[in-house]
Amino acid sequence: MAKEYDVVILGGGPGGYVAAIRAAQLGLSTALVEAQKLGGTCLHKGCIPSKALLRSAEVYATLKEDGESLGITAQDVGYDFQKVNERKQKIVDQLHQGVQYLMKKNKIDVYHGYGRILGPSIFSPTAGTISVEKTTGEENEMLVPKNLIIATGSRPRTLPGLEIDGTHVLTSDEALELEALPQSMIIVGGGVIGIEWASLLSDFGVEVTVLEYAERILPQEDEEISKEMARLLKRRKVRVVTGAEVLPQTLTINGDQVTITAKRGDKEEIFTAEKMLVSVGRVPNTEGIGLENTDIKLEKGFIKVNEYGQTAEAHIYAIGDVTGGLQLAHVASHEGIVAVEHIAGLDPAPVNPHHVPRCTYSRPEVASIGLTEAEARSQGYEVKTGKFSFKGVGKALILGDTSGFVKVVMDAKSQDLLGVHMIGPHVTDLISEAGLAKVLDATPWEISQTIHPHPTLSEAIGEAAMAVEGLEIHA
Repeated sequence: MAKEYDVVILGGGPGGYVAAIRAAQLGLSTALVEAQKLGGTCLHKGCIPSKALLRSAEVYATLKEDGESLGITAQDVGYDFQKVNERKQKIVDQLHQGVQYLMKKNKIDVYHGYGRILGPSIFSPTAGTISVEKTTGEENEMLVPKNLIIATGSRPRTLPGLEIDGTHVLTSDEALELEALPQSMIIVGGGVIGIEWASLLSDFGVEVTVLEYAERILPQEDEEISKEMARLLKRRKVRVVTGAEVLPQTLTINGDQVTITAKRGDKEEIFTAEKMLVSVGRVPNTEGIGLENTDIKLEKGFIKVNEYGQTAEAHIYAIGDVTGGLQLAHVASHEGIVAVEHIAGLDPAPVNPHHVPRCTYSRPEVASIGLTEAEARSQGYEVKTGKFSFKGVGKALILGDTSGFVKVVMDAKSQDLLGVHMIGPHVTDLISEAGLAKVLDATPWEISQTIHPHPTLSEAIGEAAMAVEGLEIHA
């Protein structure tokens, strides 16, 4: 027998489960369909487990490299990767239990199985009925929603010819399941995921080579940020090779060695390591969910939506990675809230991409919001910038980490804040101040008038804001 709901959500990741909670808060009868575990890729194969590994790697590197300078003596510092993995899994399990609790607390019906969208049928005159295929082999259940939200997420992209075998050639999914670390690793791709893995592996003592097709790593970040990250990684013995076109046909696996050739201009170079991590972006999970039974339009494989997440079928919405926007967990969550509030007849503000913080959780961290300096200039702005190094911040000296800086980009004519870019200690936490400034349309002068407590890392933000007009104090 078919069950009717105000909202059915396909996918239980950070977009889907947050949308479900908001729908329940608004009094809408809500069901969520998830084929695997609640929390999705972010909780089980991405954000959380990778950051847990990064934290262990950071602590190990700090004790090994900086302990003496901090007055800490520890002989024979080492790590137990089995215990590192156990800690990672404990964090994931605790958060998973938390999501399950939230579903029960908000009286959300959770269906464990693979959901497929049906076209018009005996259940409904419009497309959108969900057939839930149970993994236990039980009979399919039919869910008939007044509104459907597709939140099926994404998976790692691969390159033709670089076949993922899970042993020698990996994506981030397989890398998170490693029971022991290799002596060396080639990372194909110098974007966010690739740089995070380069950082944590090098902190654990793995010999790392990063092959990036673009002319710089972190190509979506401000150019000064990319240069600083490359410099700091090279200082840690990470080999960073940019402008490198990997030639998949040259891949060979011989025993415990992976060999690949990359072309740089007119020259070719051979690279060898124990394992290879392919980190070249992500593709949407849109296959096999029944989109062909609807009038939903795809654009380059992604579901086409309006500013509220509506597809060509007005009662069907899509959020998160499947829509081709910024593939970030916090974006998916916010898009889920916007979609639900639109369904409920409220008047939510659409997600503004210039208000979305972007974070890389490497060592050092990178965080940014808004336009880079190059983007601002290309859009015709008359740009002024201010930059302040963490070397001038007392709290950074106390932490023993003065790498990096804060950079503010301003429109010289209107005084509008166009972007803020940071590289350094804990900047993924500091970026929220810049995010609030963007939402409130604050100017750098207004940021500079905010009293930043001393000693804190946040002082660098105030100083960088003052530096736009050459008024920084501690430089």
